[in-house]
Amino acid sequence: MYLPSHFAETRVAVLHEAILRAGIATLVTAGAGGLEASHVPMLLDAEPAPFGTLLGHIARDNPQWRGGAGEALAIFLGPDAYVSPSAYPTKKESGKVVPTWNYVAIHGQGPIEWFDDAERLRAIVTRLTQKHEGGRAAPWAVTDAPPDYVAMMLKAIVGFAIPLARLEGKWKMSQNRPPADRAGVVDALRREGKEEVAAEVEKRRTT
Repeated sequence: MYLPSHFAETRVAVLHEAILRAGIATLVTAGAGGLEASHVPMLLDAEPAPFGTLLGHIARDNPQWRGGAGEALAIFLGPDAYVSPSAYPTKKESGKVVPTWNYVAIHGQGPIEWFDDAERLRAIVTRLTQKHEGGRAAPWAVTDAPPDYVAMMLKAIVGFAIPLARLEGKWKMSQNRPPADRAGVVDALRREGKEEVAAEVEKRRTT
């Protein structure tokens, strides 16, 4: 990922928090037919340090896993928003402004392991369910489904683990603009209902 120093985020705790918020990621691997990509929810384990391990599963019918072991790239995206040149006071002063896009992106890379062990798969499915059902008034649990049905569904998926050898984050939040322009971006984004991105721009003024 192209990563100018003023957009780089290297704090592992911040990167982990963003991954946990994002939930779903794009999983990219190289196979015999070229690059393969799937869009899947993932879990993050903190070990091994410093970057941790990503866990998830794809459908057994998905040919991506048949590419075998190799390097994998997981791409997580955070909040993003279009930024109009009209947000910049600089536009009135010189006109030397262009549109851009503010966004958060995290790339995790490492060797991928594919597996179909039923207990490991059950553990991943259970954890994913608990993560996404936990805040609901009546959360669904894997054990709510008949055991034979769950066993059948587990046979229809393949799990993966990616111990991360590299983890990098990009918070492109107008850090390259002068203070007045950054303030203008915050105001414009809030008027457009992009509060989450506005908050990140504001936060990144001093980080």
